[in-house]
Amino acid sequence: MAAEMSTGLLAMAHLYQSDPPVSMLVVRLESDYFKKATERIFFTCADGKLFYEAVKGTLADGLPRTVRARSTGRNPAGEVVADFYITWSIKAKTSK
Repeated sequence: MAAEMSTGLLAMAHLYQSDPPVSMLVVRLESDYFKKATERIFFTCADGKLFYEAVKGTLADGLPRTVRARSTGRNPAGEVVADFYITWSIKAKTSK
């Protein structure tokens, strides 16, 4: 799903090559639809700072974090078609 990908890529950008490795998992998906999608829809997410803080936090103390990221879908005219809220679990892996 494009909405999930727009949020997941931000998460992956912040945990890439982290030490220890960090896992991520979708734990919740919510959506609001505003207009029928009749053309190609483009999804964007501007919540990179939330992922940065979550990865930084789990690497510091080993405790899992959750991030509720918003992905907005727009048609070529720029009209908002849908909002998706994807909640990610972010957790530093243990060596066990």
